[in-house]
Amino acid sequence: MRKIIVLSFITLDGVMQAPGGPEEDTSGVFKYGGWSAPYFDDVVDKVMEKQLKPADLLLGRKTFEIFASYWPEHADFWPGINDVTKYVLSKTMKKSDWKNSVFLKSLADIKKLKNSKGSDIKVWGSSKLVQLLLKNDLADELWLQIHPLTLGKGKKLFDKGTIPAAFKLIECIVAPSGVIIANYKRAGKVKTGTIGA
Repeated sequence: MRKIIVLSFITLDGVMQAPGGPEEDTSGVFKYGGWSAPYFDDVVDKVMEKQLKPADLLLGRKTFEIFASYWPEHADFWPGINDVTKYVLSKTMKKSDWKNSVFLKSLADIKKLKNSKGSDIKVWGSSKLVQLLLKNDLADELWLQIHPLTLGKGKKLFDKGTIPAAFKLIECIVAPSGVIIANYKRAGKVKTGTIGA
């Protein structure tokens, strides 16, 4: 069985939309694209190097389109990106010129992929896909870069449909810029009890 690892840049209020640039995702009249840029430092860069090591990707259609328009010509910054398999969940897209792109149509296809043999699968961006994974308990790990700002609006990492789930903190780094980089592993069901009893 393969692990599905969600990697996400988020704000303190959980917004994950368009961290990379102003035009990345303006849906919903989002005006804050590129909000993560002021927080990059040597520590964040070092963690990014680790996170960008080659692994198969699982992407939503919109994130795939953004990646496919940029990464084939900029692979020096992400070695191996063109060679790994890019699995794309889309009901409308069926092919791409970007090599090693495979299109999935349904949740059942994702479950079949997860139960196959192979390397871990990383999910970048892809807010709707992440919601689907969280709703169906398919995210094995979360790698979150939590940025010290709030935006008040935008697509959120944890939104409608997220089920109660426990995670265990595996690693945590605080960068000089104030970014908290936290790696969580799925740890079963939420345990309830009485506080102060």
